[in-house]
Amino acid sequence: MTGPSAAVAAVRLAVSRELADLPAGSLVLVACSGGADSLALAAGMAFVVGRAARHADEAGGVPPLRAGAVVVDHGLQDGSATVATRAAEQCRRLGLDPVLVVPVTVDGPGGPEAAARDARYVALEEAARRTGAAAVLLGHTLDDQAETVLLGLARGSGARSLAGMPTRRGPFRRPLLQLRRADTAAACTAQRLAPWQDPTNAAAPDGPRRSRVRHQLLPAAERVLGRGVVPALARTAEQLREQADAVDELADRLLAEAASRGVPTVGWDADTLAAAVPGVRRAALHAAALRTGCPPGSVTRRHVLALDALLVDWHGQGPVHLPGGMVGVRECGRLVLTESPSPSRQE
Repeated sequence: MTGPSAAVAAVRLAVSRELADLPAGSLVLVACSGGADSLALAAGMAFVVGRAARHADEAGGVPPLRAGAVVVDHGLQDGSATVATRAAEQCRRLGLDPVLVVPVTVDGPGGPEAAARDARYVALEEAARRTGAAAVLLGHTLDDQAETVLLGLARGSGARSLAGMPTRRGPFRRPLLQLRRADTAAACTAQRLAPWQDPTNAAAPDGPRRSRVRHQLLPAAERVLGRGVVPALARTAEQLREQADAVDELADRLLAEAASRGVPTVGWDADTLAAAVPGVRRAALHAAALRTGCPPGSVTRRHVLALDALLVDWHGQGPVHLPGGMVGVRECGRLVLTESPSPSRQE
């Protein structure tokens, strides 16, 4: 008897490793769009959990895990409900239970791609909460990671954004981040699974930005720099994530130290912040802006540098207007971030 193909085995091994620390009896959901990545992931999880359940049944024990799925219907394309229903049926045929189909409304800020992503994650978190799932598996691959790094570079983002997607964050886990998109496609073929082909992923010159990176920019980079570009970008993301984690820890310590010095206790001591290394100080200012009410993803380098000037280039300037109707001011030797008193909130 021959074993599974190399691609199928790689997906199963990746899933098995990612589930190893979950408590017995936990429910795990896979986010499945019906595309090759998530469908291969769903099949891998169904196999791993099903095999463990069979072994437990033979031994007269409790199955260690339960496997389900959630399909998010973004409603952005004609026939999206049909696509979602088909993906759910594929998951049920794989033996996953429960299988949820969750329609969402995509109307948030940041353009359709960002709004769809935000709506999807909210829906997945709600599905996990409603079902009591211990984890939600996402089908992002090494190729997705490389695309994320390139998109961050194009935006002029900092190290945290360039660090790409973490393997784990909250309930979300990404078992396939070390596998290529070609691996998931091969796994589907080997298991006779028919993935849905998202038309927005086509190589259209006016398609979504991520699709253009996928079909135009990365192939061009591989032609010029060699086929090791994708794993190299992923390694860069991993290193930047480690460095960003270290800087964030130092920034947290700096804010705690600056908050504890002097009176009043509102805000942070300006001299303590000004004496810090610029990179750590500016990371602290970014974190402080988010903690005090600025929407995530809204604080730019321009905002941070303006706050920084209140510390290292202080000459009595006025307040710094921040996203979300917040302002930064220097008062009595302290940096204070608060809601703008102005009726017309500026950004």
